[in-house]
Amino acid sequence: MYSCTVTMHPAPRSAAVVLPHPFSEPVSRLVREESERLRRFVLRHVGNGPDADDITQQAFVEMSCHYDTFRGDSKPSTWLFGIARNLIRNHLSRTPERRYDFVGEDALAEQTDPRSDPAAQAERVQMIRILDRSLAAMAPDLAEMLVMICADELSYEEVAAQLDLPVGTVRSRLSRARTQIRTRMRQQGAWLDD
Repeated sequence: MYSCTVTMHPAPRSAAVVLPHPFSEPVSRLVREESERLRRFVLRHVGNGPDADDITQQAFVEMSCHYDTFRGDSKPSTWLFGIARNLIRNHLSRTPERRYDFVGEDALAEQTDPRSDPAAQAERVQMIRILDRSLAAMAPDLAEMLVMICADELSYEEVAAQLDLPVGTVRSRLSRARTQIRTRMRQQGAWLDD
């Protein structure tokens, strides 16, 4: 049986996950290749940097400790993101007040982009507001799938594995979601590039 030793905080930097030889290379490769993308994925869902760091770390720990149970039905990165998605759901269910950061529209004014002029910035802010309203008006499962593929840059296969759906269903729902988002945005005066 596979063993995993985890030392939690506070610990010296040398204390970490101890892995047996057969799994150390694939796990290390996943950590190197997916850590930034996984953190962005988690951060987008929890909206809090320290919580995102904790959940990302926990996802890697869970993956390391249970690598021997990985069946190989999907890519290891898909399995890792599925672990992270479950940890995110658990986190959000325990802390519903952290799901959203309720700020006024004035908070957007503080966000500046030095590369653009004020007119372009105002247009971008307006487009983001329209996009947010359009996503909020969609069925949650369609909006989530659209974000997973377009913002998180997951493949159809990765989304299918995470949501436990056939790839064909993901493709058809994504097509429906794209049509809905375009229609909703056009109704509000915004056009997305096709």
